[in-house]
Amino acid sequence: MPKTGHEALNKDEMSRGLYFQRTEAENMTLAQALDRYFAEVTSTKKPSTAKNKIGRVIIIKEHLGKFALVAVSPTIVSKFRDKRLKTVSPRTGRLISANTVRLKLTLLSHLFNTAIRDWGIGLQINPVANISKPKPGAGRDRRLTKNEEKRLLEECDKPSNPYLDWIVRIAMETGMRRSEIMELKLSDIDLKKRVVKLRDTKNSASRDVPLNREATRVFQEAIKWPLRPKESTLIFGGEPGINGKERPYAYESLFKRAVKQAGLQNFRFHDLRHEAVSRLVEAGLADQEVAAISGHKSMQMLRRYTHLRGEDLVAKLDSIDKSR
Repeated sequence: MPKTGHEALNKDEMSRGLYFQRTEAENMTLAQALDRYFAEVTSTKKPSTAKNKIGRVIIIKEHLGKFALVAVSPTIVSKFRDKRLKTVSPRTGRLISANTVRLKLTLLSHLFNTAIRDWGIGLQINPVANISKPKPGAGRDRRLTKNEEKRLLEECDKPSNPYLDWIVRIAMETGMRRSEIMELKLSDIDLKKRVVKLRDTKNSASRDVPLNREATRVFQEAIKWPLRPKESTLIFGGEPGINGKERPYAYESLFKRAVKQAGLQNFRFHDLRHEAVSRLVEAGLADQEVAAISGHKSMQMLRRYTHLRGEDLVAKLDSIDKSR
C-alpha cells in the first residue's frame, strides 16, 4: 500500500533527524501539563517552596491553560508577560513587580524543559527560552528608623499572647527567614552555647546561627512561658490542624495589624531580615561572616539584602578620623 503524504513526510523528517512525535504534545493542554508538573515536581519541594509555586501555577493555568503544549509559542508567552506587567495586584494595589512575573516565567520554562527532557514529549523548543525576561528589580531598601522600631515593638507587645513580640524580635536580631523561625524546635536551640541549628533551610543546607544577648533572652522567655503547651515540639507552635498535626503559630494577621497601628508605611515582615543583615554589616562583620549567619549563597544576593544608612557610614568615617 502506498504511503500517505503525512507518512512520507514523517519518514523524510526522521531520515534528517527532524521528526518529533507530537501526538502527546498536541493532545496535552498546558493545564494538564501543569497538573502533572505540580504532582511530580512541585509537590516534592519543601512545603514553604511548594506553597509559593501554587500561586504561580494557578495564574499560568488561568491565562494559558487552554493551549495545547505544542501551540504555546514565544509570541503567546510574550503577550502573557506583557499583560502581567500591566496588571495591578489586588493585594497591594500596585503593579505586579517585574520579579514576580519573572518567577512565573521561570516556572513555565522549567515545565517545558521537564516535558522535553524527562517526559519525552515531542516539543522542538522551549518557547520561554526565546523571549526576553523582565529584569529583576533592585533589592528593597526599607529600613526601620529608631522611632519606627519603638512603635512597632510596642504594638507587637500588646496582644495577650506574646508570641508575636518574640517572633518579630527574633527576626530582627538574627536575620532568620520567616519559615526558619516558625519551624524551630526545642532541639534546635542550645542556649548555653547561644546557637540555633537550622536543619532545613530555603537553600536546603543546614547552618548555625549565633545568638546575641537579646535573641538569647527572647528565646529563654519563649521556652519558659508558662502557657506554652508542654507537648509542643515547636518553639512557636499553634493550634493543631484538622488532622491533629502540630502547626506553627499563625501570626500574620496580628503582624499586619501591628504594622498598621504603628503607622509604618510599605513595611513587610521580610524587611526585618533586611534590617538584621544590614546591622550585622554595620557592626563590622565581614561579608563571609554575615553570609554564614544569614545563609546567603552568593555575595551578590547578600548585597541585595544589605542596605547601609549613609549617616551611619558618616559616623564611622568620623571615628576613623579621630583615631588618626
